[in-house]
Amino acid sequence: MHTQSPVVKDLVLVGGGHAHVTILKRQGMKPVPGLRITLITRDIHTPYSGMLPGYIAGHYDYDDCHIDLGPLAQFAGARLYHAEVDRLDIKNKKIHAPGRPPISYDLLSINTGSRPSSIAVPGVDEFALAAKPIDIFLQKWERLIERIKSTTGTFRVVVVGGGAGGVELALATQHRLQKALKDTGQDPTRLHYTLLARSNGIMFTHNDGVRKRFERIFAERNITIKTRTEVTEVKSNRVILQDGESMHADAVIWVTTASAPGWPAEAGLAVDDAGFIKVDANLQSLSHEGIFAAGDVASLPDPRPKSGVFAVRQGPVLSDNVRAAATGRRLRPYRAQKNFLGLVSTGDKYAIASRGNWSYESAWLWQYKNWIDVRFMAKFNELPEMEEGGESPQLASGIADADAIKELSTLAMRCGGCGAKVGATILSRVMQQLPDEQREDVLIGRDSPDDCAMLAVPEGKVMVQSVDYFRAFITDTYTFGAIAANHALGDVFAMGAEAQSVLAIATVPYGRERVVEETLYDVMAGAMSIVQPTGAVLVGGHSSEGAELAFGLTVNGIIDPSKVWRKSGLQPGDAIVLTKAVGTGTLFAAEMRGKAKGRWVDAALQSMLLSNQQAAQCLQNFAATACTDLTGFGIIGHLIEMTKASQVDAEIYMDALPLLDGAMDTVKAGILSSLQPANLRLRRAVQDIEAASKHPAFPLLFDPQTAGGLLAGVPADKVDDCVEKLRAIGYGDTQVIGQVKTLSEDQAPIKIC
Repeated sequence: MHTQSPVVKDLVLVGGGHAHVTILKRQGMKPVPGLRITLITRDIHTPYSGMLPGYIAGHYDYDDCHIDLGPLAQFAGARLYHAEVDRLDIKNKKIHAPGRPPISYDLLSINTGSRPSSIAVPGVDEFALAAKPIDIFLQKWERLIERIKSTTGTFRVVVVGGGAGGVELALATQHRLQKALKDTGQDPTRLHYTLLARSNGIMFTHNDGVRKRFERIFAERNITIKTRTEVTEVKSNRVILQDGESMHADAVIWVTTASAPGWPAEAGLAVDDAGFIKVDANLQSLSHEGIFAAGDVASLPDPRPKSGVFAVRQGPVLSDNVRAAATGRRLRPYRAQKNFLGLVSTGDKYAIASRGNWSYESAWLWQYKNWIDVRFMAKFNELPEMEEGGESPQLASGIADADAIKELSTLAMRCGGCGAKVGATILSRVMQQLPDEQREDVLIGRDSPDDCAMLAVPEGKVMVQSVDYFRAFITDTYTFGAIAANHALGDVFAMGAEAQSVLAIATVPYGRERVVEETLYDVMAGAMSIVQPTGAVLVGGHSSEGAELAFGLTVNGIIDPSKVWRKSGLQPGDAIVLTKAVGTGTLFAAEMRGKAKGRWVDAALQSMLLSNQQAAQCLQNFAATACTDLTGFGIIGHLIEMTKASQVDAEIYMDALPLLDGAMDTVKAGILSSLQPANLRLRRAVQDIEAASKHPAFPLLFDPQTAGGLLAGVPADKVDDCVEKLRAIGYGDTQVIGQVKTLSEDQAPIKIC
């Protein structure tokens, strides 16, 4: 793990493009103390453009051609925010992304790539497969493969765009679709391809030899080329051309010239006529010092085509320059090569080379390209092992910010006791930014200077109360606050109660006043994003400074005492229902070691953000007999609590367990939560433990969950309708995982089937 230095400067990377992954890798190999990096990315897996045609053609798997930003950010010690930027406030140095607090920066780098220039063409977003954003293209592409296999007769595909991207995609998609038809016993010749180009010919930025080679290959593959043809509208089954002609199209693939996002220009950055950020030779904005851009989104003094090869080569220069800007050193210029070797694949394992006026083609070229691409990907997906533990915090050095270092020099001597509290000014500013909801049964809340909140319990109700608090396990403080709140509220919902009020408990790492304030606000705002929809209000709390971020809530709930769910209510014959998939313990143990794929972690986070409130209401409607929320003791631990209290036994259906994506992979790799050994002591409650433990998912019965689902007993005659309803309202992983049995005195209470 990296040395935890106090934050002196914030470098924010917007986009996970080819240049930014180089910054992350270099920071991991040689960190700059005091420089905190935050990566804001719409995609957790960055596609490598050089291998995408091969992936589409079927030559690579998904992970072969995507850089996993989760482990890479972990390796770099960077904060990873899964979000899409929509606004930049240069004056206040803040970045805005929907649904979360603004992110402050001292230095900013933008490497978001580009989008096809389709905004002015009606119907493209709705009916076409636009090549970018790539993740959306790939989703639509998989659906297109299935759609073609389910049709009969002629299927016409129109590719719009005669540049290298359009040519390569036309050949790659045709190769894959023809193979899909052959594999299902269908006639591949029913697939008809047409490529439309606005220019006089295809591959217009390449030499005549390259163009002629591709024209020959298109003829051999029976792909029709129409030049000087512009599409003005895309409809569900045809394209409309500029001359008014209508061309039938069962599918349209859109690969036109690139366009830029709108927010850089709206923020006041200098941009060119197409909206791309103007940068100097050092890749720094022409209009704003400390803001950098690279890749497709950048407009260089000596323009180059929008190609991933340039972003890759800009990476080392960009990395050197953002580090130089942070430490007050001189920037160095990026010098783009005049001529470069372009290797363009032809769908099958064959490629054409282009360099200046020279061209060549062969199967060997594809093998050479594959060797280059695989080696490049290995730099970012095969990272050094993460070390457990870490060094003591050290004062940052080398950062060119004397005021910040002076402020940080006081961190070595921090008071304890009440002296460790977050300052009143910071706390006041944070509280003013948070929503201040009111309830009639909250008589004194945080709007009052009194020492305690005062709560009323409505007639006929009782109060239930629970508390949860734990240290941060992810770098996104807003999301951490939301998950911690969800986890804490789960106990109240598991008893069938209504959440009334919460008290917050926050420990914020030592740091500069701005950093402390933003951290506290982020975690509180995340928590309130979960608390508010439940109807509960924040009535107060306690905050302090400490070595690491930790957060929790004391939750107060109210309920009719005759309707309280107890763990003791299970009845023989009840079905055992689980509303969320399990596996958070093993997945985040793997994430700490850089061994979990980013998409696994992201899916787990989405599950943890799903509130149990509606699930509890649904279970109540179907007369659930007992309920608990699945947390640290795992399935077995919580089920033992229920069976013991209810004086019953239980049977678990191992093959029915809903598992988070990747959980089986990390368990098979031997990566388990640190709480797993303690939970495993409960295996004595399992019948025939030797046979039961042979099931590959057996360890996940003991996996501790954070913000897990509800584990409930539901009458057998109601369970089918209950499960159907739970899935319909958003709990798609809901499963019946077992059955309640009559108590047997002579054997262990839990049987594994």
